[in-house]
Amino acid sequence: MKLSGYLRGYKKETVLSPLFKFFEAVLELFIPVIVARVIDRYIPAGDTRGIVLMICLMAALGAVGFGFSVLGQYFAARSSAGFGTKLREAIFDKVESMSYSDLDRTPAPTLINRLNSDASGAQSGLNIVLRLVLRSPFIVVGSAVMAFTIDLSSALIFTATVVVLTAASLAVVLSGVPVFRRSQGALDRVTELTRDNMTGVRVIRAFIREDEEIKSYDEATEKLSRLQKLAGRISGALNPATYVIINTALILILRSGSVRIGSGSMTQGQVIALYNYMTQMLTELLKLAGLIVMLARSYACAGRVGAFLNSAPASETEKRRSGGEKAAESVGGAAPRVEFRSVASAYGAGAEPALRDLSFKAYPGETIGIIGGTGSGKTTLVNLIPRFYDVSSGAVLVDGGDVRDFDPAVLRKKCAVVPQKAVLFKGTVRENLMWGNPDADDAALIEALHTACFDDLASTRDGLDTAVAQYGSNFSGGQRQRLTVARALVRRPEILVLDDSSSALDYATDAEMRRRLASLDFSPTVFIVAQRTGSVRDADLIIVLDDGDVAGMGKHADLLENCPIYREIHRVQFGDGEVTA
Repeated sequence: MKLSGYLRGYKKETVLSPLFKFFEAVLELFIPVIVARVIDRYIPAGDTRGIVLMICLMAALGAVGFGFSVLGQYFAARSSAGFGTKLREAIFDKVESMSYSDLDRTPAPTLINRLNSDASGAQSGLNIVLRLVLRSPFIVVGSAVMAFTIDLSSALIFTATVVVLTAASLAVVLSGVPVFRRSQGALDRVTELTRDNMTGVRVIRAFIREDEEIKSYDEATEKLSRLQKLAGRISGALNPATYVIINTALILILRSGSVRIGSGSMTQGQVIALYNYMTQMLTELLKLAGLIVMLARSYACAGRVGAFLNSAPASETEKRRSGGEKAAESVGGAAPRVEFRSVASAYGAGAEPALRDLSFKAYPGETIGIIGGTGSGKTTLVNLIPRFYDVSSGAVLVDGGDVRDFDPAVLRKKCAVVPQKAVLFKGTVRENLMWGNPDADDAALIEALHTACFDDLASTRDGLDTAVAQYGSNFSGGQRQRLTVARALVRRPEILVLDDSSSALDYATDAEMRRRLASLDFSPTVFIVAQRTGSVRDADLIIVLDDGDVAGMGKHADLLENCPIYREIHRVQFGDGEVTA
């Protein structure tokens, strides 16, 4: 993807900025010619009036050039700022559109660096290009051209200088870009370690792993430092090379000029003009040397952003099947709300299936319990319903239609998912609950809290306006889980997925919440993923999974009698007496 597309809306600024810088450069090229005229014509003649007029002319050119410079800077700032804004919006939109599979493959620190460091690098590169990359080369080339109008043999020195410096600059760019790209990759690793340590600092201290984490961080920063030093050495070689080349050219011009002044073939003013043009070249080339280093870094950043935006489109879970279209009608009580037909699912092509040959039906108002050991496929099953992942074979139907035929937004509005990790956002309880339904009133929010067994929150001093810290860190694990359940209930969904969302609750609270869920007036189909048989024993259908296979399916009493895995889970939790009873 070409990032130039994000300049739409700023075409005028993108053209005007380099144009004004071009005008500024043109005016600057006239100054040495005027100085030469003063030296050769007005000073020998003692023409004070002519000298004053030339000084006024140079002052006027400087003032107009300053105005052009300010306008060029202004339009460059507008264009690059707008470009950066649109680029960040595009990156954020890309992240938001990524499926679970895409997010599994791309770590969070990489996404953060694309949004911050890389986007800023690309924006800075554009600003430099608009302000200086056209101006500096034009001054360099323009100085060489003006030298041809003064003296042919001296102009050849200018030409050779430009060629040599261009070759040196290209060598720096070609060798520097790969190093800058690797440096940005090392920055990803440092960001990843920083993020992991900041979020897991309590665990690190609990396991006395500070020294190991410090060592890992030191190794990552050392690698980043080595790459940045290498990039600095490569880019740092350009400035000394520029000084050597330019000063060598100056010596040649002054030597040649002094000889030719003595022979009368050149004037002092012409030599001064050539010297000024060479000095202008030196100034601009020194700027350009620094710009090349910055552009090499910006080019690496832009390449990483472009590769990310141009990566394979969001997973098929974000698209509707070709030719398929499903409306959003709800089914009646006689038809299944959710149906699995010989479903198999795997995380990626060639991976071992996480689910195999699963078939069942769930009707409105029913509760489906899903239980099994760690890694048995419980979360995979419920993630297929809102189509966070796609099936490898078979079909998942919601309201009689294949989920692949739904608009993802329409399908997911039917569902409310309470994930394993209770995630809350900084703000207030009201703001967090209204994620479920932005139009919900306080009565609906309080009702959802009641169903989630969090009545005591509404009776506190701040009530719904109670502050929520980032990640909900000012609440206990059980409180966070109940708040996320309430947030899902505010939506009044047709399908409610509770993915191990009562693990931090005591048995009494868990049982009371399930009782209240069963009495909801909008009769959702509830899927409860649990580790405890007590959480699913009253379900209309219990699915027992074992390493992706269906080990049993039925009600609690039937499974105790016919499913060894379910019976063993129950025995471990409640003892032999409960199983016998």
